[in-house]
Amino acid sequence: MSASYARVLRLPHARRTFATALLGRLSYGVVPLSVMLAVIRASGSYPVAGAVMALFGATVVLLAPARAALIDRHGPRRALVPLLAAYTALLGLLTAAVWRPGAPPVLLGTLTALAGACVPPLGPTMRTVWSRLAQGDKALLQRAYSLDGVAEELLFVSGPLLVGVLVGVAAPTAGIGVGAALMVAGTAGFVRSPAVRAVPPAASRPVRRDRGGRRVLRRIARPMGAAAAVGLALGVLDLLVVVFAERHHLGGASVAWVLAALSAGSAVGGLLNGAVGWRSPARTRLALLTACLGLALAGAGLAPGLGTLALVMAGVGLFVSPAVTTAYLIADEEVAPEARTQAGAWVNTAVNAGSTGGTALAGVAAGQASVAVCFAVTGGVLALTAVLVMTKGARGRGALRDGAAVVP
Repeated sequence: MSASYARVLRLPHARRTFATALLGRLSYGVVPLSVMLAVIRASGSYPVAGAVMALFGATVVLLAPARAALIDRHGPRRALVPLLAAYTALLGLLTAAVWRPGAPPVLLGTLTALAGACVPPLGPTMRTVWSRLAQGDKALLQRAYSLDGVAEELLFVSGPLLVGVLVGVAAPTAGIGVGAALMVAGTAGFVRSPAVRAVPPAASRPVRRDRGGRRVLRRIARPMGAAAAVGLALGVLDLLVVVFAERHHLGGASVAWVLAALSAGSAVGGLLNGAVGWRSPARTRLALLTACLGLALAGAGLAPGLGTLALVMAGVGLFVSPAVTTAYLIADEEVAPEARTQAGAWVNTAVNAGSTGGTALAGVAAGQASVAVCFAVTGGVLALTAVLVMTKGARGRGALRDGAAVVP
């Protein structure tokens, strides 16, 4: 395992590029929580804070493919720098707005929504760089994506911990400033990397606007569907674990342990997935991983207590990161090089959209059925998705490999 991941990090400029990308991506785990705490303090209203964060999350997720398309069309350096400037400026205005209580909710919502629309897409761009560095070596790219996915998951755990330390010694606005500084430092180092400078913008002959985006979506419908199903499972789990704890009269700390077991299993699964030299096609692996995730979820509802549920969640996590990584790999293979960032962003959007929808559906279902039934139904959805992944073939293979660019 160590040899395979060492080979990834020995790729030209890989360590420098990856380190700066991770530095900037740490901001993703710092800024949202800091903004929420600052808005609560400034407005004194939880509903206002919830609405503001919903707007922020909506623009971050829904506009991610559009920002990624800018990267594909103009190249990382020409697109990331303006996005970074706009993002940091808006965070600065938001910090000024929440510095003292009494800021109008409309102003807070507008600034956070605009800031979310300008978040630099370092994750999708880094995956595009990995694809170029791997130079067609699918096994090496799989290891790179697995390493990237595990590192990103750890960032989303460590980011809130950093905020917890900051708010213990300073106001929540300090977290916004630290998050902005991380993004500036990471993005600045990232765009100066020779590996990033070598990523060219899209070809000068664009695909018509009424066809380019649709082609990308049609090509990656299968990995997007699987990614959405995995996101759905994660969203359902977040709420069902809370319901499980309440119905078994367990404390809130128990929920954290169960979710920590899920994250640990996902990290281990991601590392193992990258270390294995798979011979089966990626589509077959994606279907099997999705099916195994569904079976593990169906069994989670039978857990008699917290300890058993934590063990089951660790087993569930073993399939989460590998499934998402495989979806990214398929999306990368299915589109032309100049559309890779956009394709990866669509997969990421599918995960987030599925997670949001899963939490909402779980809230409704948990009031009507037992936890075991909710887990079983979720597992059935994933099993059905696995069947669709195997049966639905991609149309027009090679249609995007003609060098045409895709516009946002």
